[in-house]
Amino acid sequence: MLNEFTIGIEEEYMVIDPTTRELTSHDQKIVESAQKLYKDQVKAEMHQAVVEVGTGICLNTEQARREISQLRHTVAQLAGEEGLLIGASGTHPFSHWEKQLITEHPRYNEIINELQEAARSNLIFGLHVHIGFQSRELAIHIANQVRYFLPHVFALSTNSPFWEGRNTGYKSYRTKIFDKFPRTGIPDIFNSIEDYDNYVNLLIKTNCMDNAKKIWWDIRVHPFYDTVEFRICDVPLLINETMALTALFQALCAKLYKLRLQNMEYISYSRALINENKWRAARYGIDGSLIDFGKEIEVNCRNLVLELLDFIDDVVDDLGSRNEINYVHEILKHGTGADRQLKVFEETGSHIAVVDYIHSQTLKGAG
Repeated sequence: MLNEFTIGIEEEYMVIDPTTRELTSHDQKIVESAQKLYKDQVKAEMHQAVVEVGTGICLNTEQARREISQLRHTVAQLAGEEGLLIGASGTHPFSHWEKQLITEHPRYNEIINELQEAARSNLIFGLHVHIGFQSRELAIHIANQVRYFLPHVFALSTNSPFWEGRNTGYKSYRTKIFDKFPRTGIPDIFNSIEDYDNYVNLLIKTNCMDNAKKIWWDIRVHPFYDTVEFRICDVPLLINETMALTALFQALCAKLYKLRLQNMEYISYSRALINENKWRAARYGIDGSLIDFGKEIEVNCRNLVLELLDFIDDVVDDLGSRNEINYVHEILKHGTGADRQLKVFEETGSHIAVVDYIHSQTLKGAG
């Protein structure tokens, strides 16, 4: 059964002016060129300084690595042909959102009109991972339980310490920016897929939104596909980090499904409790403590990550993702993207040097 947990990865990249190192519009030229090769696997985003890529449906982490590597490489190459650079970071170290152009599109115009400055200032870059399920009924069951583990994986992804030239004190400031949107963060528990669909339909009926894609939670059952979509993570600097996080999400889904087959399940904690851990992860990354709600104590985040690796260990080899999972130890050893960005700034005192570092890391390991 474990071979049914297919993978899809979406990443958002910064488009950078090589002279100023500021974010800059690419006038959709990168997207237009890339779509000749990958069709809708490369897309424009609300801000013209963003390019989004997405793999196809991948059967395993090996295939997913090949595809996301090739997409990073191709987008970087096409950007280079336009005299531009790309970078993978949850926020740009010093660019100001007020200077960035908005992509002309009816959907984006509608979001800007509704959300105003919250939307215009939402100049952030994330990683979304889709894990496939047999049915939406099973997907909502697993999504309820896996919410508890979101802060643990999120802490490993933290990669946005700077905002508009300031050290924010957060390892992931991206999440604080996105909090301004409605329907974000950790979702509530839904008792069934019918319960979830009733919620969606009520919001559509009462003009809160026109479709379920305007639910921007950290995890959601996708409105159109039989997938659980993990949306909590900053886009990582390295492909190795993207693949480690992807493998963790896949293994968590497989493990929780395995427990279900044995008539067992993980405790589904409340949104309010899980939010406490999410805040800690955003603030401190892997260097803080999270709450073990079962024991009702604070535990070093690194130790909880090691416990998480033990929890999923019995499904990893069946999934064929051992190498990707093992990279988590490298993140624990060398720090997250945020830790490494901060180190570069500490050594150089230069936000431009941080941008150069981000760019240099983005293509490491790209095929």
